[in-house]
Amino acid sequence: MALIKLNNRGVRNVSTFGSVGGGSLIFIKKLTASSSSDLSFVDGSSDVVLDNTYGEYLFTCNNMHPATNQVYLQFNLSVDAGSNYNVAKTTTFYQSYHTEDGTDSGLSYQTARDLAQGTGAQYLTRQIGNGNDDVGCCYLHLFNPSSTTFAKQFIATSSNNYGGDTYYMNNYIGGYANTTSAVDAVQFSMSSGNIDAGDICLYGIK
Repeated sequence: MALIKLNNRGVRNVSTFGSVGGGSLIFIKKLTASSSSDLSFVDGSSDVVLDNTYGEYLFTCNNMHPATNQVYLQFNLSVDAGSNYNVAKTTTFYQSYHTEDGTDSGLSYQTARDLAQGTGAQYLTRQIGNGNDDVGCCYLHLFNPSSTTFAKQFIATSSNNYGGDTYYMNNYIGGYANTTSAVDAVQFSMSSGNIDAGDICLYGIK
């Protein structure tokens, strides 16, 4: 999670588990969904920066609401400016949960929601309902995506209403994209159907 404040020059400072201590958080781009099949950030397109300008990038996903009931918010990566989103990834996914009436809670590893060199999209949330009070949100940190030497590490945390139920989930995801090519595009989508509403902001962290 991030703690963000404005200093007297209007510059945002951030302390995160990805960036320990103070650092400048530089706003780059905001995309807003409206019955959108996906939201894609492509380096060099529409003022998006996703290169060696910053060593760490932060995506914030706010009020992500699906058109289809009980679907996952997910993401994938590209090394060819968005022509293909199919980078191999190895990941972990675990969750904590609690019911509204307090009768059930727990912490568990989700083996069905991780990847082992999978090229498909990585889930960022559990299933989100499409009711008016159902949304998901997350932080996704991507480290050094422009490197042509090392694999690309990422970590994320998210929370969401569990679709059609009274559970609330807090989810933790980590992994790496197993490529030494520069990652130059990131795409967010639902596992089925459109993103009915929500916005995603991209920041660079110095």
